[in-house]
Amino acid sequence: MLAALPSELLRSLRLTLVIAAATGLIYPFVMTGIAQGLFNHQANGSLVTRNGQVVGSSLIGQQFTSDRYFHGRPSATVNASTGKPQPYAADNSAGSNYAPTNQALIDRVSKDVQTVRQQNGLSADQQVPADLVTTDFSGFDPDVTEASALLQVNRVAQTRNLDPAKVRALVERHVQSRVLWIFGQPHVNVLDVNMALDSGEAG
Repeated sequence: MLAALPSELLRSLRLTLVIAAATGLIYPFVMTGIAQGLFNHQANGSLVTRNGQVVGSSLIGQQFTSDRYFHGRPSATVNASTGKPQPYAADNSAGSNYAPTNQALIDRVSKDVQTVRQQNGLSADQQVPADLVTTDFSGFDPDVTEASALLQVNRVAQTRNLDPAKVRALVERHVQSRVLWIFGQPHVNVLDVNMALDSGEAG
């Protein structure tokens, strides 16, 4: 048994090196090459550029607060170093993890519902889409539902002195369908539609 130990160790070392090379070098390089060749845009972060400058990613939301822009859904992310709220902190993906019965969540959502109604000129009994007042599991959802975007049309049009019909048509043009026509719901990428606004696509 002891006489065979050196050969067994050598065999184990060879096997370790082969597996390390296959799974640690060859496989990652092959997968990276395939991703760069077939899915270059997605593999590099789905970056959005304007005039040659990166302005964001179609996968990561941004905080728009001006009435001139469509607003996204709330974000529960925090600064990883300080623990203080930092909306859409892409380096620290997280949801609030509050249960539906948590009073802090109830109070926050109730306040946000009032804010959305006030900002968009809604009556006290008009429904507010859930995604405009609730966070998602990642903390930086870049999309809102079609209903949430359409709800904001009049505010954006009034602030920019645009025809509401043209702003509504702009939103409709930027509605993205379900993934593979099956998964999810029709949605609007907030950065995408806001960039279209700034480009004058609604007049």
